[in-house]
Amino acid sequence: MTPPTPAPRPDVIVILVDDLGFSDLASYGGEIPTPNLDRLAERGVRLSSFYTTPRCSPTRAALLTGRPSHEVGIGVLTRPVGYRGSLDPEVPTLATMLSEAGYATALAGKWHLSSQVSEADDTWPTRRGFDRFYGIIGGGTSYFAPKAFFRGEQSAEDDALRPDFYLTHALADEAVDFVREQVAADSRYFLYLALTAPHWPLQAPADDIQERSGDYDDGWDALRERRRARQAELGLFPESFEPAPRDDAEPAWPDAGDPAWQARRMEVYAAQVVVMDRSIGRLLDELDRAGRFDDTLLLFLSDNGAEAMEIPLGRRFAPHVTPDHTRDGDPVSIGNDPSIVPGAEDTYASYGRAWANLSNTPFRLYKSWVHEGGIAAPMIASWPAGGIGGGGIRHEPAHVTDLLPTIAAAVGAPLPDRVTGASLVGLLQGERMPQRDLCWEHIGNAAIRRGRHKLVREYGGEWELYDLDVDRAELRDLAADHPELVAELARAWQEWAGRHGVIPFPELVAIYEAQGLPAWQATS
Repeated sequence: MTPPTPAPRPDVIVILVDDLGFSDLASYGGEIPTPNLDRLAERGVRLSSFYTTPRCSPTRAALLTGRPSHEVGIGVLTRPVGYRGSLDPEVPTLATMLSEAGYATALAGKWHLSSQVSEADDTWPTRRGFDRFYGIIGGGTSYFAPKAFFRGEQSAEDDALRPDFYLTHALADEAVDFVREQVAADSRYFLYLALTAPHWPLQAPADDIQERSGDYDDGWDALRERRRARQAELGLFPESFEPAPRDDAEPAWPDAGDPAWQARRMEVYAAQVVVMDRSIGRLLDELDRAGRFDDTLLLFLSDNGAEAMEIPLGRRFAPHVTPDHTRDGDPVSIGNDPSIVPGAEDTYASYGRAWANLSNTPFRLYKSWVHEGGIAAPMIASWPAGGIGGGGIRHEPAHVTDLLPTIAAAVGAPLPDRVTGASLVGLLQGERMPQRDLCWEHIGNAAIRRGRHKLVREYGGEWELYDLDVDRAELRDLAADHPELVAELARAWQEWAGRHGVIPFPELVAIYEAQGLPAWQATS
């Protein structure tokens, strides 16, 4: 029998969005209109058990290196205390791997892998394999007046002086232009589109906010029930299970104060997701126009679970994150309070814990935790010429460190040393993967998944054990029933942490205090 002809080397596009909850896309159960990502899901493959790390920077480090983030310099975020705080310049990246394989490379969007955000150094994307860079160096900023915003290594902040500027639109413009140029040159390319949406602040074009008016008047309880019902209709999980209830720290919707303001917060968040989806649709349209969609390996994912932060009134972050004034010189009102109606450039707010609980349906907990709500992410893959497509769902667990080896396998590039992830090409084509351990650590929160079992603990708490085949929401702790399995998995986690440079969290806190820094900064 003649073996099938291998697919030609694909173009590669990785789309990473920021703080999108597991169920926010319509193809994952959400009510937010996301027709472009829905059509990608229909043409591609969805994963129901895809895992990231629980935080922005560690996921980006793991994605770009195929290795645990701790050992490449990113243990928490980008503060250079204890950990390097920047992606290790000696570690090869996905961009350097593909550049060496003859690909043109570009990053449009968020970097968040450098402790230095104002002066270019060896940790910037322009020196880590990307031929082109247009975006922000830090972790978050205004959508209307972004700071630490660069083209290459030169400030691009003047771009925002255009009255119609909006960051998601600008990044999509850059992505589409890059693809169009590479297609015209008949070049193979790698595009990393790292959108900041829908990370706070809650800011969106007024017309898009108006389109969502009334969508959330029924409140988070009713919306969460509807999302869970749609997930069941979609067959998103192989077995039915009891979903997590509303976070017991939050009130039932009828008891929530200021319901109009509460609904407005989610309306703005949904508007940001709609703009995100529409921007990705422009990129998909460009691939279709060029006849290159089938020959493109396209991977879409979120960087972690939904963000539950409630921004206090007047809370200022770093200057490149929280601007003092709008472009017109008006003061920016900061914080989550009914006196501040979010959405416009002169506000800076987040949508809070109760709406994040909706976004993470059917799971519990959030970004920063290593329970499912912090690390389970939507992930869609497509490469029709490579046998990845057809609209199916794959239920086996996979991890963000797997993306670099997946891309390497697709393009025929040699793997860099010490990569720990595994290629998902076979899984995405419908094959089974061998069982392996997946591990996490973040600010003392720890977890290991082996097959159907997951051992997890919050910092300072006891190990909990869950059977994820029947309890993805992690509601029934089996640790007391299986002490030997708990001990076995705990040892395996400890060995993983020792191999990959995890600093025990009490030691990290002590390092901060020894340098005269408050302990809370060890988490930020």
